[in-house]
Parts: sequence; C-alpha cells; structure tokens
Amino acid sequence: MSTASEHAGEAALSICEALLLAMNDRGLLPEHEIVGVLRDAAATHENAIGTEFETERHRAVADLINAIIAGGDAVRRF
Repeated sequence: MSTASEHAGEAALSICEALLLAMNDRGLLPEHEIVGVLRDAAATHENAIGTEFETERHRAVADLINAIIAGGDAVRRF
C-alpha cells in the first residue's frame, strides 16, 4: 500500500521532470546542465548524514537519481 509520502515523492519527481523538460525545450538549460543539476542532487543525498534509517533513505534517493542519469538521454527519459 502506498503512503501519502510516496505519492508526494512521485508528484515531486513528475513536476521536476516537467520543469526540466520545459527548460530544455525552451533553450533555458542545455542537457549537460540538466544532468549537472541531477548530479548535484544525487551528491547531496550521497553526502547526507543522519541515523542509519535516514542514511539508507538518502542512499536510495541517490541511487534513483544516478539510475536516471545512467539511463542515457536524461532530459527525455526520466
């Protein structure tokens, strides 16, 4: 069963994807800068500290972001 937090996370990912795609489509950010934004976000979670539970959650978020980047055309395929 999904929780409200999971729904909020999925909504946030969808909104961010739409914003990044729109910025790329309108020439506001080139793909390499969008990938840089994703790398910065992943690094933030990779370097986060906290309890073991918090660290595991941050690691999972970083892994997801890194998978998006590794998948290739990050701007067109979240």
